[in-house]
Amino acid sequence: MAEERGPRAPQNGASSHRAGLSARYFCTAGRGMEPFLVREVQTRLDAAQVEYVSGKVFFTTSAAFSMLKKLKSAERLFLLMNKYPPLSISRNKGRVIHDIQRLVNETPRHWLDLVTLWRSLHCQEVKQENMCEEYPDSQKWKLEEERSIKNKKQKTERVSETVSDETQIENQQSCDTSGVHKDNVLSWGRSFLGKTPELIQEKSIENSSCFSFRVSCRCSGALAKIFTSQEIGRIIGTALMKSFGWKADLRNPDIEIFVHLNDIYSVIGIPVFRLPLANRVYIKTAGLRSTIAWAMTSLAEIKAGAFVLDPSCGLGTILLEAATEWPNVHYLGSDISDSQLQGAYSNIKTAGLMDKIELLKASVTALPLPSESIDVVLADIPFGKKFEITKDMMLLPKVFQEIERVLCAGGIVVLLLSQELYNLSSDMASGPGTKNCISLESTSVCKESAVTSINSTKEKSISPRTVSLSTQDAEKKDISDKRTNFGSLVLVESFAVSLGKTDAVICKYKKETGGFASEHHPGRLA
Repeated sequence: MAEERGPRAPQNGASSHRAGLSARYFCTAGRGMEPFLVREVQTRLDAAQVEYVSGKVFFTTSAAFSMLKKLKSAERLFLLMNKYPPLSISRNKGRVIHDIQRLVNETPRHWLDLVTLWRSLHCQEVKQENMCEEYPDSQKWKLEEERSIKNKKQKTERVSETVSDETQIENQQSCDTSGVHKDNVLSWGRSFLGKTPELIQEKSIENSSCFSFRVSCRCSGALAKIFTSQEIGRIIGTALMKSFGWKADLRNPDIEIFVHLNDIYSVIGIPVFRLPLANRVYIKTAGLRSTIAWAMTSLAEIKAGAFVLDPSCGLGTILLEAATEWPNVHYLGSDISDSQLQGAYSNIKTAGLMDKIELLKASVTALPLPSESIDVVLADIPFGKKFEITKDMMLLPKVFQEIERVLCAGGIVVLLLSQELYNLSSDMASGPGTKNCISLESTSVCKESAVTSINSTKEKSISPRTVSLSTQDAEKKDISDKRTNFGSLVLVESFAVSLGKTDAVICKYKKETGGFASEHHPGRLA
């Protein structure tokens, strides 16, 4: 694998972002979310040089800072420091340590340039949030840090990446680099965020001896048999302190260095934002993982003026994601649980979407709606505790029938099904006479050993380990042997995704013009 780096030095320093020059980024993504993220960075950020491996999407963009924050299918966003081939492993432990240290001391100028760019991005964030530059430790910043300290005060020997239990991004072990010189760890003083952009440009990072950092490290494969993630973090931390004079600070570092080493690649990056992108400010109480909910809405072909229904809305996460992205739409959520509806109401009120989303109490098998009155149905159908198979699954055919009834001809249905429900739905589907269906090849084929380049031109020949995507379409397969229709609901595409410990499938159906079709939608809601 060819070596890949972030912005080239010295051209892409602190001024590169303002000048509109490209910077190299990567995002972490839940398993199965890579195709959604690929399409999003291409359309939302006009990204180029897009490629992905399992759990990560790499791209180059000159998009504005405000646009970077709008990514909805990513977990975290990083400035790419370096992407190398995997480290060579030998029996000589000292040799391996030397190779790990070279990740830092081989390109010191590049490190300083990227940190300068990172500072520039954060100065833009300060300005956007109207935070006073004279007092960098604003109340908002303090509250954020206090929450972080409170959550981690019992974990002084380990730092973990902020990841929800529902996401399938590998649980990240963070390295306590303060173990290198615990006696020398300095509590952070005056933050660099207090400096104006002009001062940041004038003052060289090389003189910032009080600049503090921590290393979050993940290690797997052959290297993990020799060193723990904590040990590798200390090796890298020592190299940073020797090269730049920075100080290790576990609790309140100025900057975090993310390192991921495995048998496929070596990646180093700097988080662009302190909090994950998946943490939505407009969602008070989290239900379904926000990235999964957004992925579902992105498939639904929602248009202005449409009527969109979530018949099992729970806390309303799917509706919130849809209404935030497509505001000029009529949204309706129903659920049989009073507590879930109360939680959804609270979320909708907090998000300021009371005029966009209506709620009602109803069973998904008996919706009080006219036939052919809905354009789009979005639903997470989690039958049974923790998605376990229960007798409630026998209601699945009735759910499909009711959805088919209320959906207008040509309407779209996007369902999130647990793997068990998906298998059951395949068994319950129409018989051998059913028409063939097509499905977008799921990202389960995306192995860490396959770096996938996203080209603007289609490739007819694809190697077994590489999948090429154009900006609009992906390679599709006829899988009529298993995935069939439900009445007039035709399966269009499906994606294998992860909900943490649970495997799931996002399925997109389209209602044929037969069945309950009606050109003028006589049952349309008033």
